[in-house]
Amino acid sequence: MTATESIELDSRGIRFAPSSEDKTDEQARLQDDLTLRRLGKRPLLTRSFGFMSILGLSCSALSSWEGTLGTTPPTLLIAGPAGVLWAFVVSWIGTMSVTATMAELASAAPTAGGQYQPELTSKSDYWVAMIAPESCAAFLTYLTAWLTTLAWQAAALTSNYTTATILQGIIVLTNPSYVARQWHTILIIYAVTFFTVAINFTTSRTLAKIEGLILILHLAGFFGILVPLVYFAPHNTASFVFETIRNDHGWPSQGVAFLVGLPTVASALIGADCAVHMSEEIQSASTVVPKALIYTLLLNGTLAFALLIGFLFSISDLEAATKASATMFYPFLHVFKTAVKSTAGAAAMASIIFVLAVASTIGSYAAASRMLWSFARDRGVPLSQHLLNKNALPTNAIIATTGTTVILSLIVLASSVALGALLSLVIAALFSSYLLSCSLLLWRRCTNTRGRGISRDEVRMQWGPWRIPEPFGTINNIIACMYAALLLFWSFWPQSPNPSPEGFNWSILVFGTTLLFSVAWYWVRAHRHFRGPVKEV
Repeated sequence: MTATESIELDSRGIRFAPSSEDKTDEQARLQDDLTLRRLGKRPLLTRSFGFMSILGLSCSALSSWEGTLGTTPPTLLIAGPAGVLWAFVVSWIGTMSVTATMAELASAAPTAGGQYQPELTSKSDYWVAMIAPESCAAFLTYLTAWLTTLAWQAAALTSNYTTATILQGIIVLTNPSYVARQWHTILIIYAVTFFTVAINFTTSRTLAKIEGLILILHLAGFFGILVPLVYFAPHNTASFVFETIRNDHGWPSQGVAFLVGLPTVASALIGADCAVHMSEEIQSASTVVPKALIYTLLLNGTLAFALLIGFLFSISDLEAATKASATMFYPFLHVFKTAVKSTAGAAAMASIIFVLAVASTIGSYAAASRMLWSFARDRGVPLSQHLLNKNALPTNAIIATTGTTVILSLIVLASSVALGALLSLVIAALFSSYLLSCSLLLWRRCTNTRGRGISRDEVRMQWGPWRIPEPFGTINNIIACMYAALLLFWSFWPQSPNPSPEGFNWSILVFGTTLLFSVAWYWVRAHRHFRGPVKEV
């Protein structure tokens, strides 16, 4: 199969491109550059990431087993231990389905744009643009790109805020007289931000090596937490972990309580698409990116599920742990202390989480800046021309992402509730973009059409070398759409009925405002110059 041949989307099957193992590094680089040029883009970024390094970036950006420590205690009060376990299983299956669908699209179009990135044609076309009806393709493309860009900008801020508050929690753990101030949080956010930016300003090759090291720390840290936790802590009974269902927040039924807690549990598995946004810096991207997406969910999901079971067996006093979070920020710090019966030991375990949280911000910033750079390249954001640069790193986009974090983190001084609402934008925005991409692909599959073309003579819709065979691809696509819609709907619900202003889920207001702004900007200005991806070659 030559470099100019394609793999068409139809019901007759698929021909696979040769695997990366059969190519030399130089051949792989040339093939990657040729693929990008067929997408209409000039290869500007250095391809230094291999499978292991991008797997490290994806796993650390997700931080699934680390995130489970933070999401489990509040969800226990909503649904109980058994409810949390089943919620995790549902979330894992649903997220895997969404990720597999995204992997199919990523294999077809491995560029930094992700959910809105181009199809393999003689002119670049976004995921949504290539599968949406022609009458609304440009608008849906723009909307998807805005949602994805904003979601990753919010994710970068989330990583920084989480890292800062973990450090403050460790200080409270070791020095109970310390009073955590909001301006302390901001200063720590700034320190973590500038450290993360410094790492991202290194060469692509150096960043790839760092991410390979982070993968090792991610795996070693898991055992550094799980082993002392399950060895030293007094254990709950199996019936408590696997059979106990609670509804402490007063929802009318256990089913509603389960669904309300589902997005919180699922948040530990969100973000695997960060590998997609690094596509233009990955060798053999059309095969490596889909593998990285799937392996990230398999590895992180397995580690998170194992830690979740160990954590549930080790919680001796949930109410005390929840109360301790008022000063320590996170209940797991209290659980560590009661488990090992040593402040120093608990602080050492928490320090592992802190180091890995810092590592997570590195991956989040890398993905957020590449997504912003890709959208600016196609003139989709205000001041797009100022976000582009001609060197091998998207430095201007990294600086812009840093500025976004610095400015938005000031919301902490005004209200932690407002910041929480902003951070909740991650789930809603990401799953909105997932839902758009997956549902439009399902429509194309069911109608057996080949996509929108630029001219009568061009090849229209194509698959990449990674694809789920039919009919399983369509079945998986349906599951992905159902799960994305389910999680999006319940992500707007408060944790308890009749909430106070502090307990209200303001994410629907933030998401709605963001959506209205993007729509208004499109019709006022962007529609004049945004026609989808800019063809550079």
